[in-house]
Amino acid sequence: MKFKYLAKEKISKLPKNCGIYAFKNGSFLYVGKASNLKERVKTHFQAPTFRDNLFINQVKKVGYLETDSEIEALILEAQLIKKIKPKFNVLWKDDKNYFFVGIT
Repeated sequence: MKFKYLAKEKISKLPKNCGIYAFKNGSFLYVGKASNLKERVKTHFQAPTFRDNLFINQVKKVGYLETDSEIEALILEAQLIKKIKPKFNVLWKDDKNYFFVGIT
């Protein structure tokens, strides 16, 4: 599993599929999931939240991995956050919270 990378100026070339994305500036700043990679990443830059404003100016490139489903993206996001511990991800970073998916 390896990210494909684009310069942040080329985010319009991101696919519209579901998957995970990562913001980097040498090290990982943030990892997220999306049902539409292109639209989700664009919102970080066009309508940044308070948390986005903490790191968005540091982003040099955007990595992405397409997945077959949103559930797969959710699981992969949680695994990667625990593994690489991006600076601006807080929720899944420690092993104190257990990640689970319920299927009905």
